[in-house]
Amino acid sequence: MLPALLCVIEDDPIMGESLADRFRLEGFEVDWHTDGESAWSALQTRPYQAVISDIRLPDISGDDLFARAVSTRTSNPPFVFITAYASVDTAVSLLKRGAADYITKPFDIGALVDKIRLLTGAGIPDQAMPAQSDLGVSEPMRRLAELVPRVAGRAKSILVTGESGVGKEVLARFIHRHAPGDSLPFVAVNCGAVPETLLESEFFGHERGAFTGADRQKKGYFEQASGGTLFLDEIGDLPLLMQVKLLRALQERRITRVGGEHDVEANFRLICATNRDLAEQVRLGKFREDLYYRINILRLHVPALRDRPDDVLWLAHRLVRHIASRLGEPVKLFHPSAEARLATYGWPGNVRELQNRLERACIVCARNMLLSSDIFEEEGTESPAITETDTPLDNYMAACEDAFLRAALMQHQGRISETAQAIGISRKSLWEKMRRHAIAAESPIDAAK
Repeated sequence: MLPALLCVIEDDPIMGESLADRFRLEGFEVDWHTDGESAWSALQTRPYQAVISDIRLPDISGDDLFARAVSTRTSNPPFVFITAYASVDTAVSLLKRGAADYITKPFDIGALVDKIRLLTGAGIPDQAMPAQSDLGVSEPMRRLAELVPRVAGRAKSILVTGESGVGKEVLARFIHRHAPGDSLPFVAVNCGAVPETLLESEFFGHERGAFTGADRQKKGYFEQASGGTLFLDEIGDLPLLMQVKLLRALQERRITRVGGEHDVEANFRLICATNRDLAEQVRLGKFREDLYYRINILRLHVPALRDRPDDVLWLAHRLVRHIASRLGEPVKLFHPSAEARLATYGWPGNVRELQNRLERACIVCARNMLLSSDIFEEEGTESPAITETDTPLDNYMAACEDAFLRAALMQHQGRISETAQAIGISRKSLWEKMRRHAIAAESPIDAAK
């Protein structure tokens, strides 16, 4: 992986050299500019992943440079501004226009390095990160990630359950990656999307001339997955007749193509997924009991996203990085109010809804920073507004805290103890914050009605 490329704009020779040297020691590639115009020229040709700029420069100001970049370029790297001359108007203006941060000198250069690592996605040391796994940071997903390597190479059949959109196929692919063998096939099939008239041909394959239009031999899903993994999504939608044939294929590990005369070996690992209660389907006679016990040797459950809120922001940051990579654009940042809303929203559509909302926001939003209203367009513009006083950062963070508390209280129907526990503070601290922000104890409940 290539080192992240930074643009440092600082006319003070001591400060500029210190920043450049420190970031190079941290593994970054650095271009150091002492004026705005040379930095602007470099921005046109160099693929910077972040810009660190002083406000006061000998030619144009950092503010003017940023305004020029926002008005003339479709995408820009994150800008972090540093200055010894804090200004209320400048701070508010820059943050509202999408600057990543605004900090005053003297500052902790180590904290700045950590911030730039987050903005660029550059190798944050594992010890600096919270406990996490490839599946998530919440305890249920970490337990799943720990269990999979122990069972992936031993279980011939696994049933994955969970609501629609929770990431059942993601778990299936994770299991496949931990199974022994390299470059083995992974065949994913949505059972509800295959027309009933084509089920047998699609699953078993067919010989040339087996029916009208069969102008060549075709391998079915069972054969395509031989040696690897067959993932049957929404297996509860499979008709009873096909369930019988699937059971036989699982028992014998051999199949016969439509129109064929000889058996063909089909040895695959089966992962089935469903958002239905298969035990209830068995009771209603809509799912075969023998097949249910055959595929339910090992059951893994993926919780709904609302039941693992710790994963929301972790997923959101990963998703925007993937979206940015696909679009060939710098990674967009989240405004604190957007993070607060993401963390407190109920996510009825689970991870699929999160992905769809973020993809739309990244495509439509021209700014570097996503506001809550970019992701939840139906909720209107940002509220509350940032006021201009003598302490811009304090008021900026206070506005974000206000939005976070109101959203958390609404999510928990105004229950103080439950809200305090959910956001990790004491009841007394929550009451004090509510009094400071003039949040009435009953107002969240009224707003939720």
